Amino acid sequence: MARATRPVVLPGQMREDDSVEKEFVKAITPRAQDFSQWYVDVVLKAELADYAPVKGCIVFRPYGYAIWERIQAELDRRFKETGHVNAYFPLFVPESFFRREAEHVAGFSPQVAWVTRGGDEDLAERLAVRPTSETVIGVMYSKWIQSYRDLPVLINQWCNVVRWEKATRPFIRTTEFLWQEGHTCHRTAEEAEEEARRMLEVYRSFVEDYLAIPVIPGEKSAGEKFAGAVRTYTIEGLMGDCRALQCATSHFLGQNFARSFDIKFLDEDGQLKYVWQTSWGISTRIVGALIMVHGDDRGLVLPPTVAPYQVVIVPIVGRDTEQVLAASREVADRLRQRFRVRLDDRPEYSPGWKFNDWEMRGVPLRLEVGPRDLAARQVTAARRDTGERTVVPMERLEEGVAELLEEVHRGLYRKALQFREANTHRVHDFGTFKSIMEGPRGFIRALWCEKPECEERIKQETGATIRCLPFGEQEEGTCVLCGEPARQVAYFARAY
Repeated sequence: MARATRPVVLPGQMREDDSVEKEFVKAITPRAQDFSQWYVDVVLKAELADYAPVKGCIVFRPYGYAIWERIQAELDRRFKETGHVNAYFPLFVPESFFRREAEHVAGFSPQVAWVTRGGDEDLAERLAVRPTSETVIGVMYSKWIQSYRDLPVLINQWCNVVRWEKATRPFIRTTEFLWQEGHTCHRTAEEAEEEARRMLEVYRSFVEDYLAIPVIPGEKSAGEKFAGAVRTYTIEGLMGDCRALQCATSHFLGQNFARSFDIKFLDEDGQLKYVWQTSWGISTRIVGALIMVHGDDRGLVLPPTVAPYQVVIVPIVGRDTEQVLAASREVADRLRQRFRVRLDDRPEYSPGWKFNDWEMRGVPLRLEVGPRDLAARQVTAARRDTGERTVVPMERLEEGVAELLEEVHRGLYRKALQFREANTHRVHDFGTFKSIMEGPRGFIRALWCEKPECEERIKQETGATIRCLPFGEQEEGTCVLCGEPARQVAYFARAY
């Protein structure tokens, strides 16, 4: 049976009596009252990040950075399993390089930060602070690739980028953010296309299986694709406020950058040819997705895969303080062999305060060790996702914890999928489309005639954009806006 919800507390506060605990509920704004403020409250109170003195930037606090480290480590493992290697390219891009791919320049120009002075001297040429690295990487690839024997080139880099954003939100959209960007070169268009689709599947599997976030994979419309790409592929998630979030993208670049940067190779047939390229990336906005998809009114809810601590142990001390503490340490030592564990034996805080604190930080499983648990040779376990309490016998402690963590992970995915399905609307007329976007929002699945003017009018009148054209979904019908014959299924939503 699920227990009653406890109030949320601020870290660093000490509870002396029940009257103080009643104040803790004010720490986090309820999601239904103000989702944006709830989100910021969780980021700050759970100590994931803080605002930096530079406008639009954040400081990753250790708890938040630990989540990113686990994301990075798992993705890096998956990239290397598919044959990719890591490198690092400069933060600064000469303006002449940046302007050699016209569509790319047009797409990024409003967001580029420029360096015009170095030390006491004006620079002879402006330097762009990396908004993405296609151009500087293209110059290097033109030096390194000479023959078909040099292909494929499968390189990824982990780095920071800068995009001068007007409106920012921690993790979701900041002036500086962290990400990875893969850049590959191939002998044929078919190989490059296969690579772009393969990497999208790597992202889909990671986000769904590892982060428990259901996504819709598909292709971007021409109006929404990456500047300079032939085709952009994406995975789209639905956040807790029924707005969409682009979780990762993979781009088939064709030969656009290869022609701009003269990346050629001598093929086996003796002909000099341009390479075919891809690029693909995921950023720290995925941390924001974790918060918005899984969080609740008590704060953060983390999948066990990425939680800095998978298990927190809280001793329930009383007359048997020393025995309880000794047993708690024994439990911690046993579990540390398999899990990330925190023993919270701080004497200055009450068990109730600790419960609230760790719930706010999203720890998937809490274990309580008290005198009655000692007598029964058990621990009491509480799941963060549902609040359900159960007992785990000491003789099968490790197995019982592993089973509960797996149940938490499956439960988080199932709950998020149910939410997405409940907020995905099949729409056939524009009147219904508009009323949904003005009311409950969510994903709208509708047919589109593929005309840019219809896409633009829908965006102007409703604020919704085409998030993706899902793979393999076509139907006979009419466009949701103009009523002309249409076959292409599109997912629309307002998005971050």
